[in-house]
Amino acid sequence: MATLLDLNGKVIIVTGSSSGIGEATARLLHAAGALPVLAARRADRLAALGASLDGALAVPTDVTEPAQLAALVDATVERHGRIDGLVVNAGASFHHRLQDVEPDAFRSLLDLNVVSVVTTMQAVLPVMRRQGSGRIVAVSSGTTRQAIPGVGPYAASKAAVNMLAEVARKEFADDGVDVSLVLPSITATEFRDSAYMPGSSSLRPGMVPHSPAYVGRVILHALRTGEPRFDIPHGPEDPQYSA
Repeated sequence: MATLLDLNGKVIIVTGSSSGIGEATARLLHAAGALPVLAARRADRLAALGASLDGALAVPTDVTEPAQLAALVDATVERHGRIDGLVVNAGASFHHRLQDVEPDAFRSLLDLNVVSVVTTMQAVLPVMRRQGSGRIVAVSSGTTRQAIPGVGPYAASKAAVNMLAEVARKEFADDGVDVSLVLPSITATEFRDSAYMPGSSSLRPGMVPHSPAYVGRVILHALRTGEPRFDIPHGPEDPQYSA
């Protein structure tokens, strides 16, 4: 059983941290006393977020480029000397019926949503192995729990993340590295062109999206506990993860 991790002073890389769940997670980590390392492609947003978090390290990173992942790890170790955690959050939406899927666009999605999950974990693993400890949280999607027309390609990419996280948990266990999986429900972010923001016409009557901060609090819980899987159900936000 994993030990409870005190996040105070811990160095946690968050990919996709320029907005949405990633940004909320970085802010919550900072509030918890951790040292978040910000990674995303939008350098201007990263710089502004880093400045608002007492000069948190911000490294513009395209996670589909292994050289940039290596630079992210090098910059983190140079600044902080270690890597205690990684939140694998970078990803993109892709909602099309199968008959309309353009193969090259789907390959690009898989490179970001699936291949980069492996290469990002590979990038931090040598550091965590040297330390004999580490926590990795992979962010998936509740769409993997059901077959919804128009969501197949995206859900398939996230189903791959589910399997990768489960296998990584077993493969990395002897190195002292715990891997957790978080599956958010509908969340109010820029995802899918902000389709799930409150008031959006894309929302079904009665549907209330979860806040990015709510999902971020579940991610922090996963980092602390190292438990294997957190399925965030539809419906009201669970009070145990309240602010």
